[in-house]
Amino acid sequence: MQESDLPAAERASAVTFLEADRLGRRAGEPEVQPRPASGTQQWIDRMRYFLSVDPGGCWVATDAGAVVGFAVSQNRGRLWYLATYGVLPGHQGKGIGKRLLDVVLVHAEGRRGLFSSTVHPAATRRYRLAGFSLLPQMRMVGTVDRSALPAVTGLRDGGGDDLEWMDRLDENLRGAGHGPDHRYMLGSLRLVVSRAGDRPGYVYLDDRGRPLLLAAAHPDTARQLLWEALASSRGDTLVNCITTANEWAVDVGLAARLDIGQEGYLAVRGMREPAPYLASGHFL
Repeated sequence: MQESDLPAAERASAVTFLEADRLGRRAGEPEVQPRPASGTQQWIDRMRYFLSVDPGGCWVATDAGAVVGFAVSQNRGRLWYLATYGVLPGHQGKGIGKRLLDVVLVHAEGRRGLFSSTVHPAATRRYRLAGFSLLPQMRMVGTVDRSALPAVTGLRDGGGDDLEWMDRLDENLRGAGHGPDHRYMLGSLRLVVSRAGDRPGYVYLDDRGRPLLLAAAHPDTARQLLWEALASSRGDTLVNCITTANEWAVDVGLAARLDIGQEGYLAVRGMREPAPYLASGHFL
């Protein structure tokens, strides 16, 4: 992948995931909408960042000069993660996805692996054949019942001075820190941290108050951080990437009157299931 590929890769991504979302839409859920212009620019900016940090993990597949597939992965210490991956619907079933996955796994150089996966049958088959365990994920959606919100104490907004201990916490939970990814996320997301005793934790929130990445040394801290996220939410919210080792998040969501459903897999290789931890879709 080159920087000049980013607009075409974004269009391929938008089409690929729109089709996947339509196929995976549940009865009663709202119609799936195309990616908005703000999302387009956000995707391009995020991929440009990945290219700047670890370009060797960023690849596209082309047909007659047009981008028809993409795979963006990153190495962080002992961890490799797959940030995004897909093939245009009209080009699936031709071996393109396998070749893309093969080349980014070569880039991993045997590191432990982590990424969030859809339920696409061909893709999940490739992941399992590549040695990944597929851990079912759940998501919780809805509007928070404000009467259920508990009093939360011991939290504060975080900043650059917190990143060193956050990386140490990341290493304990998933084997490697987020490193430069923390700086990137800090530039556009709200960071809330807890430094209570020997049970630190953090959560990143988007502009709607939705938690995008949460890590904690103890489930009690994780619960406090998630309650803070739900208290900050505006309108419908989403808590996703919940694995069975993170049932504390299910308990919080149910208490807030959110609805629970299934959502793809967390794929892991060479590592245990992170907990207490809610992965980020792109930064894992």
